[in-house]
Amino acid sequence: MKIKVIVHKAEEGGYWAEVPALPGCVTQGETFEELLENIYEAVEGYLSVDVEEKKIPPDVKVMEIAV
Repeated sequence: MKIKVIVHKAEEGGYWAEVPALPGCVTQGETFEELLENIYEAVEGYLSVDVEEKKIPPDVKVMEIAV
């Protein structure tokens, strides 16, 4: 899977990044290398959050689509 990350230079030094496809997924780092490590950690953490299973009534159709 590939995901776009927008990297910004922070005014106070270092970098910060946001992942537009994952609302609220942001991180920062003093160096670009630290930022890169933190991006992987932030995305992994975001995607690994347990979500309570939703109960779906039997008359509702559930579909999966590829994007």
